[in-house]
Amino acid sequence: MHLGPNFETLTYGDNGRRRGREIAKLRESDMLVFYAGLRSINAEEDLVYALVGIYFVQEVVRAVDVSARRHGENAHTRWRPVSEDDIIVRAKARISGRFKRCIPIGEWRSGAYRVQRSTLKAWGGLSVKDGYIQRSARPPEFLKPEKFLRWLQTQNVELVQRIN
Repeated sequence: MHLGPNFETLTYGDNGRRRGREIAKLRESDMLVFYAGLRSINAEEDLVYALVGIYFVQEVVRAVDVSARRHGENAHTRWRPVSEDDIIVRAKARISGRFKRCIPIGEWRSGAYRVQRSTLKAWGGLSVKDGYIQRSARPPEFLKPEKFLRWLQTQNVELVQRIN
């Protein structure tokens, strides 16, 4: 287990040939949004699926190409040996980070956690069937990223560049 994304260093690592194959194709200013399934302190309650942060991509680099002085920035560059398959996303400062509070977006529907229908509509949809957001082989993509960004602005959430 490791910390990912690292909101202090604004990095995210993944295997660029498997689950992270689409992430490896991101370009400068593309957006990477992070969500989590959070357990309530009241154990009887369902998970809370929520957005927890956003990155606007500065660059995507192969982990093996990261200089030794920057190996401490991400778990994927601290492993020995560093995997030839791993990639590191570096995010733009000031416009990327962890949300100071989570933004609940999910509900249990049709046997899985999914984005709430009203939220899906506000976002303009996702590339996955019926808002399915449980861990998958391929991360979902926004069909209309500009609509998502307009919706996100209405959430009035502050960004921080630190870990809880």
